[in-house]
Amino acid sequence: MDRKKIVVLSGSGISAESGISTFRGGNGLWDNEPIEEVATIEGWYRNPERVLRFYNERRAQLKTVKPNEAHIILAEMEKDFEVCVITQNVDDLHERAGSTDIIHLHGELTKVRPEDTYSEMDRWSERYVKDIGYEPVHIGDKGGPHNTQLRPHIVWFGEQVPNLYKASLAVSKADILLIIGTSMQVYPAAGLYQYAPSGCTIYMVDPDEAATAHVSRVIHIKDVATSGMRRFREMVMK
Repeated sequence: MDRKKIVVLSGSGISAESGISTFRGGNGLWDNEPIEEVATIEGWYRNPERVLRFYNERRAQLKTVKPNEAHIILAEMEKDFEVCVITQNVDDLHERAGSTDIIHLHGELTKVRPEDTYSEMDRWSERYVKDIGYEPVHIGDKGGPHNTQLRPHIVWFGEQVPNLYKASLAVSKADILLIIGTSMQVYPAAGLYQYAPSGCTIYMVDPDEAATAHVSRVIHIKDVATSGMRRFREMVMK
C-alpha cells in the first residue's frame, strides 16, 4: 500500500528552539540589521564586505547549534510516511536531523556561488554552487567561469525564488500538509498552502492564536515546535 505523503512548510520558528534567531519578533535579526543592507542585491552592491560579514556570523553560529526534537521527529516520520520538507530556513538543521527530501526556498547558508551565476541566464544552474560548510567567505574569494566574487547562496528580498514551482508541485500532491514555525507572511512562500488538494488535511503548529486567521480548513496545534510536533505525530499516527 502506498504511504501517505506529508509535505511540510517550515520556517524560522522550528529552528528557534535550537538557538537560531528568528527574523522577526523580540531580538530578531532584522531588529539588529537593516534588511536593505544585508538581504537585498542593492545592499550587496553597496557594501559586499558587510553582507559577507553578516552571513559569516550566521554560519559560525549555525556550527554551534544542533537540530532539536521537532527536526528529529520530522526525519523519523519518514519510516511511516513519504515526507517532503519545504523550508524557508537557510540553516541545515533538517539535513542534520536526517530528513532526506528537502526543498530550500530561500537558499542555503552553508553554500556560496559566483555572483554572476545561478540566474535566468543559466536557467538557475547550480553547477557553480559550492558547499563551504561553516567556513567564512571574504572579499577576493572568487570562482566560476569568469572568476567573480563569491556571494552567499541566499535568495534575497526582491530576488526570484527558483524553487517555488518545485515546491508548489510537491504541495499539490500532499495528503497531509504541515505548516510549522512560519508566520505565513512572507510571499511568495506564504501562498504555497493554497496548492494543497481539496482532500488534503492541513495542520499548523504555532503558539499564536491568530496564526491561522488567513488559512482555511486548518487544524491548529497551539504550541511551540518541539511539543507541537509530538502532538502532530500522535494525531497522524492514529
